[in-house]
Amino acid sequence: VQLQASGGGLVQAGGSLRLSCAASGRHVNTYSMGWFRQAPGKEREFVADVSWIGASATYGEAVKGRFTCSRDNAKNTLYLHMNSLKPEDTAVYYCAAYPRSRAHNPPYWGQGTLVTVSS
Repeated sequence: VQLQASGGGLVQAGGSLRLSCAASGRHVNTYSMGWFRQAPGKEREFVADVSWIGASATYGEAVKGRFTCSRDNAKNTLYLHMNSLKPEDTAVYYCAAYPRSRAHNPPYWGQGTLVTVSS
């Protein structure tokens, strides 16, 4: 499985960005896919994920109500729509793919895309 994240950049607080993660490889459409982030000096944090069928998404407390995670299996692409961005959202965002049994330790990762939110 290969994952390619894109869409990061510099945005002012209160602004929006959309991240994309293009996926390829066997069985990728049967895996859950999600977003994680890591800010400088901090541990990796769960942001959001969506099941393989895309029917429901789960969010970390820090982003609930502001971010929306979705996937388009026809395009093998995962999205993260980020609204009302805050400076504390600044981090490298990684996409990941995993069977549900490996949600605690995803085996497949993209290269990361940097999101910087200025105050």
